[in-house]
Amino acid sequence: PTAAGKLYLATVIDLYSRRLLGAATSLHPNAELAKAAITMAVTVRGGKEAIWKEEESERVIFHSDRGSTYTADLFTRACRNLGIRQSMGRVGSCFDNAAAEAFFSSLEWEVLSRHEFTTTQAAQAVVLDWCYGFYNHERRHSSAGMMSPIAYETTAATAREAA
Repeated sequence: PTAAGKLYLATVIDLYSRRLLGAATSLHPNAELAKAAITMAVTVRGGKEAIWKEEESERVIFHSDRGSTYTADLFTRACRNLGIRQSMGRVGSCFDNAAAEAFFSSLEWEVLSRHEFTTTQAAQAVVLDWCYGFYNHERRHSSAGMMSPIAYETTAATAREAA
């Protein structure tokens, strides 16, 4: 929330490392916002060519709730075009989206509860700085061996290369 109105955030989190791959903001919580976040995530991973798998069972899976944002034709078409399989939880169940819930809880506690924003631009600057700076590079995660997401991915890549 800001004095100028709400700013919405859509995220794409890699469950392996807890790395935030895509984070898009908008004044409206719609399919365009979600599409921007998923497109950003694919770009971070090297583009469609890097994530595309011919076999559908090997494709990247994007899990979300059943909200209209993720069931809208614009978003489902974008996923299909990128070769991403969609997965959606049961209606009324928050437990299968725990990583996203944990992310937003951390954002609320560590950033939003400590700031009062006058503009959406000010909120966007602080939130995205926390996301891509602190959250990805410094914040330690128990599911990532108490390392930051970037450190965890770097360690795993180094181990694969050594093997």
